Amino acid sequence: MTPSFKAALIAASTIALACNTQPVSAPQPVPAPAVNSKGALLTRPERTGFRETSTYADVIAFIDSLKAGTSPFAYGSIGKTNEGREIPYLILSHPVVTTPAEAKRLHRPIVYVQGNIHAGEVEGKDALLALVRDLLGQRRNVLDSVIFIAIPIYNADGNERFAHQSVNRTEQNGPEMVGVRANAQGLDLNRDYVKAEAPETRASLAMFNAWDPDVFVDLHTTDGSYHGYNLTYAPSLNPAAQFGGAYARDSLLPVLRERMLRKRAARTFDYGDFISNDTLSKGWVTFDSRPRFGTNYYGLRGRIAILSEAFSHDPLQLRIATTYHFVFEILSLVAEKAPSILALSARADAQQRSWGRAPDSVQMVAIRSELASTPDTGDVIAETLVKTDSASPEPGVKKGYLRTGKYTTLRMPLFVKFTPTLERVPPYGYALPAADTAAVRVLRLHGLDVTKMDIINTGADVPWIVESFVVDSVITAARPFQGHRETRLKGRWVRARQSIPAGSFVVHNGTAHALLATYLLEPESDDGLTDWNFFDSEIARGKAFPVVRLIRVAARDFTN
Repeated sequence: MTPSFKAALIAASTIALACNTQPVSAPQPVPAPAVNSKGALLTRPERTGFRETSTYADVIAFIDSLKAGTSPFAYGSIGKTNEGREIPYLILSHPVVTTPAEAKRLHRPIVYVQGNIHAGEVEGKDALLALVRDLLGQRRNVLDSVIFIAIPIYNADGNERFAHQSVNRTEQNGPEMVGVRANAQGLDLNRDYVKAEAPETRASLAMFNAWDPDVFVDLHTTDGSYHGYNLTYAPSLNPAAQFGGAYARDSLLPVLRERMLRKRAARTFDYGDFISNDTLSKGWVTFDSRPRFGTNYYGLRGRIAILSEAFSHDPLQLRIATTYHFVFEILSLVAEKAPSILALSARADAQQRSWGRAPDSVQMVAIRSELASTPDTGDVIAETLVKTDSASPEPGVKKGYLRTGKYTTLRMPLFVKFTPTLERVPPYGYALPAADTAAVRVLRLHGLDVTKMDIINTGADVPWIVESFVVDSVITAARPFQGHRETRLKGRWVRARQSIPAGSFVVHNGTAHALLATYLLEPESDDGLTDWNFFDSEIARGKAFPVVRLIRVAARDFTN
């Protein structure tokens, strides 16, 4: 990446810039954003020459100033953080919509973009504020074709825990003072999408259930390898994301990559890191496929998800510009492909609903996966680093190294896809004991259809066949992760005819969330409720797992 390339990208940005040469200090709340000579509101980075990022008070003041403008939009709070801060959202569209029902009547794709899930990764927050401002001003045409929901400061509590970046973000090139990765509970919100322990996650799931976005975008910053890309991206990586995952990977992201280079002079690539920084040719590898990560989770809802990772070693101004343009190009591309994206969402819902009515139509669902053993091959741009004994390393560079600004294109294996290692056919439904109320609560948070039944198919000639999982071994993680010791089961399935006790909870798979229900409730899933200890008190070697599969076959067809 050359200096001229960086300058070209910054020049291409429509974000208003302002210079301030005052010494850097801890951010302080401001009563209202300033405006530039053209009357445009300025974000805190724009006001300070990109030396500082927005505080929570800055974000709220900026939104309040937008409300006073002439362009209407909807706004509100998705919920409160652990410390009681409101999590603001803004909805932009022409005409303005204020409810999910109004949005659905427009028959347009809904794009939900979230910033600041890791509060030290600041550019998503500030890029979204600038983009909302500009979309309400001179860049309004895209709002005729999409509905844009922006959540600029998702992890508001973490944002307010400002400390020097040498403490909170050691390899990030500014700003000097940033927030922390975790929320006020010490939870990583991007590992919480399955267990949903944080109020922020529960508020997010409620928005997903209500608005049902067709596209979810999560804005981050990566501080890994030294490469030649301003931003890296990923679709939902879970093989169970049968609908939106493949579409994003094959139909959206390649176009976004080309447009970012041609229109914005920004290089983008599949998210990942070099397997070895000493031997780059070993390959490039992506992260994890499990749905604890937001974009992987959202793919299990039958929708499109895109992870955005700005390059932390670039200066803040460049990171904000790149993220700004990436989100704008997503909105523009979704507007162009609106009929295909809406058809994808409808097809995902229809197919999953059919699973509960027509067993022959059911597709296998991957509930465990691993990196594909046969990688793709491609060219990756790498920066050359040199070792140094300097006690004052360059900002955004790991200790002991200096950046050279020299780049090489290397051909190498690309480990960016996952393949299933265990698949299961979704049953007609699942039955949970009446005592499993904690599991039921989280299933309902995910939008699943959970019904309490007084009595189900009692009697000797009932048409239900039940599959029970008999536990042969319980594997508990040696170390806690996010407050849990994850659990993995091995065992065997046994089919029998039995009644379901009164008071049991039943999850019916004939809904648009059948794929998600299967992933959450299968006992062998790599990231379901079993993994997160929801059933620990009922699990023992030699015993049947408490959740049973309901197989919709006639009793007369049953053979043991």
